Amino acid sequence: MEEKKFDYKAAVSELEALVAKVEDPSAGIDDIGENVARAEVLLEKCRAYLRQARGILDGLDTEK
Repeated sequence: MEEKKFDYKAAVSELEALVAKVEDPSAGIDDIGENVARAEVLLEKCRAYLRQARGILDGLDTEK
């Protein structure tokens, strides 16, 4: 089974939607917990993606 490539923009969009759901006063506590858990997963994936991008850029900078 092929692993799907990480889509940073889609992850950020999903995070924004999750924040809106969590901030909604009518959100149920169970929904908030699920949304926060999903947001934590997405945040870690985004951070890893950005660390990798920084490493690539730092490598390019040292090639001068």
